[in-house]
Amino acid sequence: MLWFVCFFNYADRQAISSVFPTLEKEFHFDKVQLGLIGSAFMWVYAAGAPFAGYLGDRLRRKELILGGCLFWSAVTVLTGWCGKLWQFITVRALEGLGETFYFPASMSLVSDYHGPKTRSRALSLHQSSVYIGTIAGSWAGAWFAERLGWRYGFYFFGLAGMILALALWRFLQEPQRGASEERPVERAPHEAARSTDETTFDFLGKPTVWLLMAVFLGANFVATIFLIWTPTFLVEKFHFKLTAAGLSGSVFIQLASAFSVPLAGLLADRFARRLAGGRILVQALGLLAGAAFVALVGTTQDVTTLLLAMSCFGFCKGFYDSGIFASLYDVVEPRARGTAAGLMNTVGWGGGALGPLAVGWVAKNGRHVGEMANMSEAIAFGGIIYLVGAALLFVAIFCFARRDQASLPAASEPSRI
Repeated sequence: MLWFVCFFNYADRQAISSVFPTLEKEFHFDKVQLGLIGSAFMWVYAAGAPFAGYLGDRLRRKELILGGCLFWSAVTVLTGWCGKLWQFITVRALEGLGETFYFPASMSLVSDYHGPKTRSRALSLHQSSVYIGTIAGSWAGAWFAERLGWRYGFYFFGLAGMILALALWRFLQEPQRGASEERPVERAPHEAARSTDETTFDFLGKPTVWLLMAVFLGANFVATIFLIWTPTFLVEKFHFKLTAAGLSGSVFIQLASAFSVPLAGLLADRFARRLAGGRILVQALGLLAGAAFVALVGTTQDVTTLLLAMSCFGFCKGFYDSGIFASLYDVVEPRARGTAAGLMNTVGWGGGALGPLAVGWVAKNGRHVGEMANMSEAIAFGGIIYLVGAALLFVAIFCFARRDQASLPAASEPSRI
């Protein structure tokens, strides 16, 4: 059920980038303005994430997930009525507000069904919906734009998401918090259980958490550039048609990620049994290998090489994505996981939102005469960001992971909210 909700979460947010070339022609938006439309979603998404995570640890997650789906789907419908820059920025910001409640609540909910032995696999399976939703949003948005008009794609996805949320209201269940943890409670009879408020921010004292968040910022900086600018990149540099750009700009990267993420989840669960930071190791290897392919996407002039590099980048990206929340939850108590995921999204998406805007600015003001030459150089720079991220993850593995995992208290008694 969550797989389908997440599918629309990403299809709705991605559809806008596939019609950027159309919006540029119809409304005469420049690259900086388009980058601002792309980043407006992410800034509000990031700003609201701590509050969303805080509520996710205190309220029923089912209502947050499905209520958020209803809200963001309604906003997606409203996007089809926009005609001015401020209107596009406003609806994208509202969409970010609605969608920010999803991941803290859903990741916490899944982690209460799956303990350490299967958590990476479960979260990786869920993660595959991110890629399929991205593909659907990119392709369908461009398809509707070419055949019926760009507005109809937003009507379609918005209405479908609202129907899904209403249909799932009866079936989605709320598990007990901490029910999947394997360690027994070890509390003296006289020791009172600490409240959620008392344990909420304990994880901020752990270096592993800060390193994971810093790397998520860098990885998202690169990912959002590809999400927002790839269709435009393919249309203007390689002369793809709009629908082909919408499909190719997502399918090669996202399908490769969808294929690799279950494999990465399986490896992460196995590595985690043998090594503290085993899940982080899988992420680090993905970034290390992916750096070269990110750089190649930006520098190549050949379409075949481009599509191959995009596929390889997507495969490596799936290895990193498999542990975004599973690695974090190895060092965070169950009752604080919503808050932790919220702060993770704040850092990752708040910083990552600068990616599309930065590329738009570089394309317009870079050292080369042509916008595409500048954009290509900016995309290639993402390879360096990946290398820095891999180095930080290795620091987390070998310096802090074992200590931070060992510092977790015994599992809390399952509680129902």
